[in-house]
Amino acid sequence: MERQIENFEHIATQYTPMINSIIRSLHIYTNKEEFYQIGLIALWEAARGFDPEKGKFETYAYRFIKGRMMIELTRCHNQLERNIHLKPEQWELLEDLSVGETEISELIDACGNSLTKNQMKWLKYACQDQLTIQEIATIENVSVSTVKSWRDRARKNIKTIMEEIGF
Repeated sequence: MERQIENFEHIATQYTPMINSIIRSLHIYTNKEEFYQIGLIALWEAARGFDPEKGKFETYAYRFIKGRMMIELTRCHNQLERNIHLKPEQWELLEDLSVGETEISELIDACGNSLTKNQMKWLKYACQDQLTIQEIATIENVSVSTVKSWRDRARKNIKTIMEEIGF
């Protein structure tokens, strides 16, 4: 086992420039250390699973490391999409509010001039009726990706409205 660790330390030193190059090629500017560690883990896994009969290790390692980093980037992006990031004072404000139909109606009214017809449909279905994207797509007889585009554009517009009113 000790021999494997010494051997990997040599490999890690040798492939550090490749890992850093992949990080730059993927335009990773935040969490570089985390992605460097992901690269080292991927390098370790690549070294353990490499079959010399199937090609050069350099090519295999490059693709393996880049693939792992791309998977992590996708995971991070999806997590950001699913979560709402509010400032601490906004969380406190939300904890004090019990959002009811009146507040939802006021939000819809406030957004009326800033959203398109389809964005308003998404907002009403999602907030008032508590429908999922799939349910909205079925009702409107459109694809799920169409409803997602309504949602994404509506969210951007709502965020802009909220910034303008100082929330």
